[in-house]
Amino acid sequence: MRHTRIAFFDVDGTLTTDTTLFRFLRHYLTAQGHAPHVYEQRRRRLKAMTAIGVPREETNRAYFENFRGASAATVSRLAREWFAAELRHGGFFNEHALAALRRHQSDGDVVVLVSGSFPACLEPIAAYLGTDETWCTPPEITRGRYTGRLIRPPMIGRAKAEAVRLVASAYRTAPGHCIAYGDHVSDVPMLSSTGSAAVVGGDEELRDLARARSWLLLPGAPAPLRSAAGAASPVRESAS
Repeated sequence: MRHTRIAFFDVDGTLTTDTTLFRFLRHYLTAQGHAPHVYEQRRRRLKAMTAIGVPREETNRAYFENFRGASAATVSRLAREWFAAELRHGGFFNEHALAALRRHQSDGDVVVLVSGSFPACLEPIAAYLGTDETWCTPPEITRGRYTGRLIRPPMIGRAKAEAVRLVASAYRTAPGHCIAYGDHVSDVPMLSSTGSAAVVGGDEELRDLARARSWLLLPGAPAPLRSAAGAASPVRESAS
């Protein structure tokens, strides 16, 4: 096998300070003319699912029902506008994780984003970062419109570990020669599938596991506080 090193990065809460799925949903609904309470209602529904123990994979599926019937071209356009606005506001990226990503690029490593988010959100991020591949959750699009369903299971949990295996195989690289970065216990399958791993942020359960397994520990970053209509919540949300 060649000695290509691959760095796998989760996105929400690892590379970013907030959750792309919720940040974009707020922007999308506002652009569609919905009042702020519509976003809050939909967010609460998903958070309630998590609170009663619904698996992350199922809350992720429920999220994409928000786009049923939406034009794929419109969603992609709004996602580009959303990301440009995030960059203007600042504080979108976790600088510690971003610095690690830039070091991998400087070293000539392949950098792969692995995320429960979806292409419309991730494509402008990947283009900005100059990463090599993106593995994510694929919404079903028929005749140019979202159906509200997924093509295959969300890129969460074991699906991320399978992505590591497939990418490493494509590059003829042993997974043990690779490294993964994540911030949530749902990233453990991915973190466990590479030779090295780094835990980002303050998830104590995950940080305890990192110490037990001698994984790297990187600081998280507080979610940015904003006061406009598109303001971020002070507590990071999650559906990925």
